[in-house]
Amino acid sequence: MRSIRPLLAATGLVAALALTATACGPSEDNAADKPAADSAGGKDSGSLSDGLAETLKKHGVDPEKWKNGEWKNWDKDKWLREAKDFVNPVIEGLWKPDRMKSAKDPAKTMAAGDLSGDQGVTDPEPAPVKAEREKTPYHDYAAPVGKVFFDSPEGTMVCSGTVVKDPENPGRSNLVWTAGHCVHAGSKGGWYRNIAFVPAYNDKGKSAAALEKAQPQEIAPYGAYWADWATTSGEWLADGGPTGGEGAPYDYAVLHVKPEKGSKSLEETVGNALPVNFDAPEISKISAMGAWGYPAAPPYDGLIMHKCVDRPGRLSVSPSTPTMYRIGCTMTGGSSGGGWFSEGSDGKLALVSNTSIGPVTSGWLAGPHLGKGAQDVFTAMSEKFGSR
Repeated sequence: MRSIRPLLAATGLVAALALTATACGPSEDNAADKPAADSAGGKDSGSLSDGLAETLKKHGVDPEKWKNGEWKNWDKDKWLREAKDFVNPVIEGLWKPDRMKSAKDPAKTMAAGDLSGDQGVTDPEPAPVKAEREKTPYHDYAAPVGKVFFDSPEGTMVCSGTVVKDPENPGRSNLVWTAGHCVHAGSKGGWYRNIAFVPAYNDKGKSAAALEKAQPQEIAPYGAYWADWATTSGEWLADGGPTGGEGAPYDYAVLHVKPEKGSKSLEETVGNALPVNFDAPEISKISAMGAWGYPAAPPYDGLIMHKCVDRPGRLSVSPSTPTMYRIGCTMTGGSSGGGWFSEGSDGKLALVSNTSIGPVTSGWLAGPHLGKGAQDVFTAMSEKFGSR
């Protein structure tokens, strides 16, 4: 019989996340009021900065051709994969509501693969925890949670992400936490393209039919934020694969974003951000973790935000890699990259992991333990942009 303790803890966890939302909903003050300054010298958010243009030219790609459709060329010689080669020029108007709705989950990444690791650090499979719909409007209950859209060789894809605090830019963070497999294909591929984050997507939780007549601000209440830089672990770049593989324990990523329209920071626009805890206690000492995201594989359709709360267990995918967190949860692909939250010793909520893998049949999710390696990735991103 399962302990009731996680259920008791869950009440506090859900209430705590509600407190992270902005005190007021999206308004015209949040909307685009003037073009944003390009972080590397462009005149507006739709322009290519000198840095991006030079990177593309270095690889023999004409910047204007890229924006006009060359990005659809996934030839292996054109697919940039090194950490230093990330490029993601803003293509204004690309992420229209219909294109967002048609995005698919990266389903292959939701298979756990061969769990042949050390069974001594793998706990029994947890009982499924039925995912609950988040209350609406989302900006009142989980404003920092949103959807990450991107293009891959397989088509238009979607993951989940979370606005996180930036120690170098207090109160004005432009950082989003997600999974490595939502930005880079791992050992066999390169960086995905046209990566954008939409916080509180489908704010009122409308059905597909209702969204047909929805106003743009109901679908993307805070607008779209394009990644002007992304970073993930070296282990994911080297070992990540379609089913996670030995890269799964390192399957995390950080995006630095800028608004497609407007000038306010992401944190200012949304109203809050979550701190990241790189020093979470041992799994046995954590009474409850909550995972938030937008599951898109059946029986879900990717339009509705859901959450699961459970006591975490341990999962090892290889004896040579760190043990992962695992919780019972019926969310499916599309929830990948969504933040996992837990209360610290100070009683405050923090992001402690993100959804990485789960079984094909759903029932549980696993996420990486965020230690020194993850902290180094995060710190490098924060320091790279300083106060921008």
